[in-house]
Amino acid sequence: MYGRKRVLVTGGAGFLGSFLCERLLNDGCQVICADNYFTGSRDNILHLLDNPYFEVMRHDVTFPLYVEVDEIYNLACPASPIHYQFDPVQTVKTSVHGAINVLGLAKRVKAKVFQASTSEVYGDPAVHPQTEGYWGNVNPIGPRACYDEGKRCAETLFFDYHRQYKLNIRVARIFNTYGPRMHPQDGRVVSNFIVQALRGEPVTLYGDGSQTRSFCYVEDLIEGFVRLMAAPDDVIGPVNLGNPGEFTIRQLAELVIEMTGSKSEMVFKPLPQDDPTQRRPDISRAKAQLGWEPTIPLKQGLERTIAYFERKLPEWSA
Repeated sequence: MYGRKRVLVTGGAGFLGSFLCERLLNDGCQVICADNYFTGSRDNILHLLDNPYFEVMRHDVTFPLYVEVDEIYNLACPASPIHYQFDPVQTVKTSVHGAINVLGLAKRVKAKVFQASTSEVYGDPAVHPQTEGYWGNVNPIGPRACYDEGKRCAETLFFDYHRQYKLNIRVARIFNTYGPRMHPQDGRVVSNFIVQALRGEPVTLYGDGSQTRSFCYVEDLIEGFVRLMAAPDDVIGPVNLGNPGEFTIRQLAELVIEMTGSKSEMVFKPLPQDDPTQRRPDISRAKAQLGWEPTIPLKQGLERTIAYFERKLPEWSA
């Protein structure tokens, strides 16, 4: 382990966490993956288990964690509406108690600590595209508030620990991300559409499909994480990380149906409460401070993601 940076990744068996663990190992780090497997899966990290510099802990971040590390990436939190609304009180605890525990650990061992925040802090934005200076339009008592407000409070804690204890923090606001290892039942639009199209089921759109999203491929996002963590100490964020390409949900559905060769038809259901009508990041800060911008276009990323779901669907259906 001498000379190797020790890095803790909470939520390390999740969709994003597993890609981050893989990247850090490839970069020569010693990685501790902590996950309670609520939405993460051992399948996501099976290919890493033989690496002598990879360690796995079953742990819930709402309880303190005692390890000696140089850096911490806090990714622990369910991130899809189906999962974060399943137990909203626990979602708030994961964001808030989890942040307190991770920050307390970072303070004790003097580690640099990264918070995976979210574009959901902007709510249903009245400003488009969204810059980091926008304070958001969030319903604090709505069904999405457990996630939106939980993440907003976590950001507050990170910046207060920075101001009060001089803790070295990094905060990234993640916009819609997709790729292999997404949970097939997470309710997110890319995985929903791909699974429905591959099964020949109706592709479900909410509202009239005119609401927009921006889709960032997972490897591009992880590159942004690593660059933000490695940036000079005065670059703490928040920094938007996402793809500024904007598509309507209907355009995405049509593209997925075409790329899968599916005979699925589109069906329309009522729009959920507080669902944002527009979502697109302004990534000027990421470009200027990190030299980062996405490189993988939507169609190329979808090809890789569809291929993953084609391989995995027979296992999930068995």
